[in-house]
Amino acid sequence: MDVASILEVASIGMFFLGFFGLVSSNNIIKSVIFIVLMETGVIMFFLRVGISSGYLPPIADHLREYGYLADPLPSALMITAIVIGLSVTAINITMLMTLLRKYRTADWDAVKEAVMHENLEIYGEDKKC
Repeated sequence: MDVASILEVASIGMFFLGFFGLVSSNNIIKSVIFIVLMETGVIMFFLRVGISSGYLPPIADHLREYGYLADPLPSALMITAIVIGLSVTAINITMLMTLLRKYRTADWDAVKEAVMHENLEIYGEDKKC
């Protein structure tokens, strides 16, 4: 196996590890970490797919005479994905801090029970979350 294949397998493994952790975790903090792990796996995979050996980076037009230039689109899309992932992580952490201040717990089930109890007090009936 060459390095590129190992990188592909590692990125796919990282995505599914994050997915399994996200599905099986009851802790909100761990859920945020697993979402970041999934994003990293996807970005690594697409960067690996965009890499080809023998291609030059597309820095200047006069390099065409020396060989083939690599496509800059996958790299540009992954930079955009990194920025979006950072924004999503910041929003997740902000919502986590709000939940921690309001309910004093980072457990999904405890937050759900607190919201159901809150709905019972406000509306007088059990509203589903």
